[in-house]
Formats: sequence, structure tokens, C-alpha cells
Amino acid sequence: MKRFLLLAAALVATGVVCAQSAYDFQRRSLFDVLPIRSNDIVFLGNSIAANCEWAELFDNRHVKNRGIQGDRAEWLGDRVDTIIAGHPKKLFLLIGINDLTSGRKPREIAADIEKVVDRFQTESRWTKIYVQSILPVNIRAFGRFEDGAVPAGVAATNRLLEAMCTEKGIVYLDIYTPLVDSNGDLNAAYTNDGVHLTGEGYLVLRDVLKPYVK
Repeated sequence: MKRFLLLAAALVATGVVCAQSAYDFQRRSLFDVLPIRSNDIVFLGNSIAANCEWAELFDNRHVKNRGIQGDRAEWLGDRVDTIIAGHPKKLFLLIGINDLTSGRKPREIAADIEKVVDRFQTESRWTKIYVQSILPVNIRAFGRFEDGAVPAGVAATNRLLEAMCTEKGIVYLDIYTPLVDSNGDLNAAYTNDGVHLTGEGYLVLRDVLKPYVK
């Protein structure tokens, strides 16, 4: 939150407060006043988390959405204090695609995610941590990321995340494979823009995650 407030102050001073900044502040301020409890299951991440009605998807009132559209791994550490303080039962973390599209390197992204994991393992030791792979993107059907750097970065970051999870004794969840097509793209049946999931895509994701949520 400190990082955001400094950024917001700078933007106000220059008269340039964009809609995304207002949205970011609104979501963060809401999460600051909504309690997390020890029997909660938290979905933390970017728009893939933010866009889903997780509690309804799993028919579980203890499932809490803490996603913010456009969020990055490099910013995530600034907003986990209230989650850690609640010592949730489980944490499902999905982040990184926005870092890649902004030009950040896989090792930088994995290092930022590791910092968040380290905080939970130190300050909320009973929280069961699940790190989800970054989803594939779709190049062919939607004309996105045509230089191939982002898809290659997704694969590289996922390898680093899997290794990190093995080293730290936490669960790595491969949600990439169930949603990828034979060309290595996000299956066009599950997206309408090449990045985000439609309802059918979330049903596939639900089936992958359900054993771990329960």
C-alpha cells in the first residue's frame, strides 16, 4: 500500500490520475477493511483471479478473492500484509503475465513471487501455499505477442516456479497444461482475447483446483 500511495501522490501532483490507478486504490482499500480469517481460502493474483467468482465456483463461502486487474509480482509484496495477518488456511497464488508483458525477465518475476512465499512461510506458517503456473497465451487466434517473447517467458517462468516450489516444499499447480492447445496456445475455446478466461475456461480451472481447495 505504501508504494501505491506514493505513486498516487505523485500522479495527483502532476494532475495525471488514470482510471487504473483509481481502480487499484479502490481494490486495495477494500481488501484492507475486509478481514481474512484462519479458515479462509484466498485466491491472490492479477485479473485471472480478480475476474472469477471463486466462492460460487467452488460453492464455498470461505473462499476469498484478492485479485486485482493488472497486478504484477513486483507489486504483490506491498499488499499482502492484511492477508498474512489473517493467517488463512490456504493461499492460491497466480501472478506474472503482466510482468512479462511489461518486459520483465522470468528470473525477476520468480524472485518476487519467492519473496511473497517466504513471507507467508515465515509469518503465517500454517498457511498451505499453492503456486499456480502462469497460463498460456494465444498468439494465432488473437494476434497477441507475435514476437514469441511472452510465450517463451511464460514457459521459462513456470520452470523457475516449479523448481522454487520443490525447493521450498510447497505445491506447484500446473494449470498451463489443461488449458493449452496442440499449438502451444491458450485454447481458443476458453478465451475471447488470448489472455483471459471465459466461463468455460474457469470450469476447466475449477476441475484442476477442486481437489486442493477441498
